Amino acid sequence: MKDGQLVQNTIDFVKKELQNAEGGHDWLHIERVFNTSKSILKQEDANSLVVQLAALLHDIADPKFHNGNENIGPSKAREFLESQSVDQETIEHVINIIKHMSFKNSLDKNGASFTSIELQIVQDADRLDAIGAIGIARAFNYGGFKNRELYNPNVSPNLNMTKEEYKKSKSPTINHFYEKLLLLKERMNTRTGKKIAQERHEFMEYFLEQFYREAGLLK
Repeated sequence: MKDGQLVQNTIDFVKKELQNAEGGHDWLHIERVFNTSKSILKQEDANSLVVQLAALLHDIADPKFHNGNENIGPSKAREFLESQSVDQETIEHVINIIKHMSFKNSLDKNGASFTSIELQIVQDADRLDAIGAIGIARAFNYGGFKNRELYNPNVSPNLNMTKEEYKKSKSPTINHFYEKLLLLKERMNTRTGKKIAQERHEFMEYFLEQFYREAGLLK
């Protein structure tokens, strides 16, 4: 099977699987990560097919929508790729990217380590979609989905969370900016990712300043 057909088959599969997904983790999120990955790929020497497949499949079964189960996504991705007769080396690389790219896994100091330029590209693309205007919209959309407070001045952000604490956190959405979103600029891997992140980071800082001013917490 030609790469182009495989990518199209993957697109069709992901669209169908995520047709009823939460708005911040739906097909449009995948499409943005896919397109951003391809943009970063132009500036990097990497395996294009691995990047595209990993970008498309990285949230095929996000653990936070499956009772924290981190095995469903990789298993579902592997099953699909095997059904498409993809070679084992490519499958293993894609699965490793899916397993290791999330922010919460970076909090696990005892977790298994894996890296590749392909992982770095998809990770940057995914993290870029978590910041800036779209990142703000996604954060509050998910907070509403989980019925969380917008903000609570009596609840301070936890800046030293473990992976398990992060997974179980029910803190107000504004705290999420300090616990994750504002940290991502410094965790970008590629030159392109770092450049895009700078502008989006500054937009979030402006948003927070305006938010606090309107909430009467900033004079």
